[in-house]
Amino acid sequence: MNTPYDVVVVGLGAMGSSALYQLSQRNLKVLGIDQFNPPHSFGSSHGDTRITRQAIGEGKSYVPLVLRSYEIFEDIEKKTGKKLLEKVGGIIFGNAEAEAIHGKKNFIQNTIEAAEKYNIKHTILSAEDLKEKFPQFILNGKEIGYFEENAGYLKPEVCIETQLELAKKNGAETLMNTKVTSIDVLDDGMVKIMTAEGEMFTKKIILSPGSWMNTFFPELKDLFKVYRQVLYWFDCSIEYQSFTIENKFPIFIWDFGNGKDVYGFPAIDGKEGGIKVAGEEYSEEVSPDTIDREVTDQESQKMYDTYIRNRIAGIDPKVIKSKVCMYTVTPDSDFIIDFHPVHKQIIVASPCSGHGFKHSGGVGEVLADLATDGKTRFDISPFSIKRFNKK
Repeated sequence: MNTPYDVVVVGLGAMGSSALYQLSQRNLKVLGIDQFNPPHSFGSSHGDTRITRQAIGEGKSYVPLVLRSYEIFEDIEKKTGKKLLEKVGGIIFGNAEAEAIHGKKNFIQNTIEAAEKYNIKHTILSAEDLKEKFPQFILNGKEIGYFEENAGYLKPEVCIETQLELAKKNGAETLMNTKVTSIDVLDDGMVKIMTAEGEMFTKKIILSPGSWMNTFFPELKDLFKVYRQVLYWFDCSIEYQSFTIENKFPIFIWDFGNGKDVYGFPAIDGKEGGIKVAGEEYSEEVSPDTIDREVTDQESQKMYDTYIRNRIAGIDPKVIKSKVCMYTVTPDSDFIIDFHPVHKQIIVASPCSGHGFKHSGGVGEVLADLATDGKTRFDISPFSIKRFNKK
């Protein structure tokens, strides 16, 4: 038998790259495998920016993870001199009766309560405050707002690339452009992993393949639904200055109600780069292997008409670029971070239901804890598979 690894991580996106980095600091024999060469644009961790915020409207149980993630990303910045996190401020706003974001009702109020519980610096804004501070948004006068000073965005490709670089410097091995074809738990408790490169063995395996989770465990298939999402960069050249970081334009999440919301970022790449804006779509399930990665002119026009026209002043219908990514969504839109219901050698990581990258630093530490100690100091009981009656 080949010399077994202590831990193998399958899937090196947001969660997997973080887990490999955390494991590499623990004097272990570890390996990371990915079917592509991360960072890449085939999964859920690309597109230049990902929102980060500390008070989490999806549930207070997420807050310790994101606070720890801030610490980890800032530590990596000190170690490497690379910029991963930009604290440009963030605003969440909508009508007081707005329904839900990421499947969670009362999102804005939940965010405020989380901020109060964890003493996160924030400001509550009235409709009049919103109009005065952010005239770019065309409001109806019924909105309430929450502003968080330390919200902002992460650079997903830089985060993944940097953590993988650090992991390799710490002695971790990686196997890129290699697809895992099977995972089997043997009678002696070891895990056998088959790839086109051959077989390998490990004591523990962290499975974090994102939208490809269903490939490995058909018995858990009902827990993971994959939806196509499109990211757009619209032209804002005429009103460019009003959308810049220098002009204090923050990241934003706007809840329209009726299950519709739009989110966006400052223009970070000059006039030519445009302003990144996206909505969320859950109308049709897709397969990660056959997903349509082309964005039509009709899609772009629909996005503009639905989410931007008569809502955000100064953005032109011209699309500078667009990218397709995926959400992998659980029935309650919360994470799954747990041991496999039958095989405790296998740790199932996420999927993130569209709100995961901000937590990835902390989740990577949790996964490393579970793989080495079988437990973690973080309360991850809300993310258990057992909540879906999986035994």
